[in-house]
Amino acid sequence: MGAPKLLVVPASGPHQGRPRLVDPAHYQDGKLTEQVRVADHEEPRVFDAQLVRRIAATDVVVKEWLLSKYSKREPRVFYVAPGDVKSEVSPVFGNYPEAIKALTSGEKDKARPLSELLGLSTFPWTTKGDAHRTITFLTYLTNTLLVAVLGVTGTVLSSALVAYGLSRVQWKGRETLFTITLSTMMVPFPVLMIPLYSVFRAMGWLGTLMPLWVPAFFGSAFNIFLLRQFFLTIPSELSEAARIDGCSELAIFWRVILPLARPALSVVALFHFLFVWNDFLGPLVFLTKPETFTMALGLQQYQSQNGGSEQHLLMAASSLLLLPIVVLFFFAQKTFIQGISTTGMGGR
Repeated sequence: MGAPKLLVVPASGPHQGRPRLVDPAHYQDGKLTEQVRVADHEEPRVFDAQLVRRIAATDVVVKEWLLSKYSKREPRVFYVAPGDVKSEVSPVFGNYPEAIKALTSGEKDKARPLSELLGLSTFPWTTKGDAHRTITFLTYLTNTLLVAVLGVTGTVLSSALVAYGLSRVQWKGRETLFTITLSTMMVPFPVLMIPLYSVFRAMGWLGTLMPLWVPAFFGSAFNIFLLRQFFLTIPSELSEAARIDGCSELAIFWRVILPLARPALSVVALFHFLFVWNDFLGPLVFLTKPETFTMALGLQQYQSQNGGSEQHLLMAASSLLLLPIVVLFFFAQKTFIQGISTTGMGGR
């Protein structure tokens, strides 16, 4: 490499955040002097910079070449000691390069990346802990669980209240309103996407989780229909007996109907949980900050943030995304099947 160099990371200027090899004379006390072109001439400018390490004159440059032709990133460059390189290594990076092209001797010791030599974690050599270090996966999980819990609570309570009014209470216009409610099931979400975006923007909710769980407290046409059909199978004599005992409509709903409708309520909760867990379009439209992303949207980050597809991280994240659903259905399948089989038997 010739004369010794310094590896620095400028904190400002045209090369901000990008490691650079500079002459030791150009760096002193955290200040980097570089020639910057101004108009038709160059003049020296001083920028803040952080010293990473000194590159010895005996260090060699190692440049990887990639196995995958679909990778979008540039090959990585390492500065290593002469005895720390070899002509080929096993695939260890996210896009699985087949080998590293060395510019010096063919020692059989495994080459170490520059980040490992410098004590950095920019380019992890192993996959251990990558899901938590590269992407805040726990943040995605927390956001998804928050939206799921609030959404399930809201949709179960609101849909059950509306379904009770459409099935157990006699009032004028009930069937008309039920027909209108069913007709809204024919309106796809992309039709409502732009109006909802405008409303949430006017309310200042964009970039927050509120657009994902607040609408659940206003009911869902499908869940209202499902619960209404189940409520119709409950004998009306139970409600009449409760009225004779002095119960109000709210007390009948809370103490008589809801306990008997647990299978249907479980189905509604399970359906909405699955919807929230797998929802991608909603978070994509309404969320703007990475710290608010849900798991479905966060999973997409494994495919694009570092260029190419990090297959090992993508597989690990996909497994974590699928596991709770499998466990949930395994323990709730009896209730799920019972709710589906009994729903719709008493329509009128």
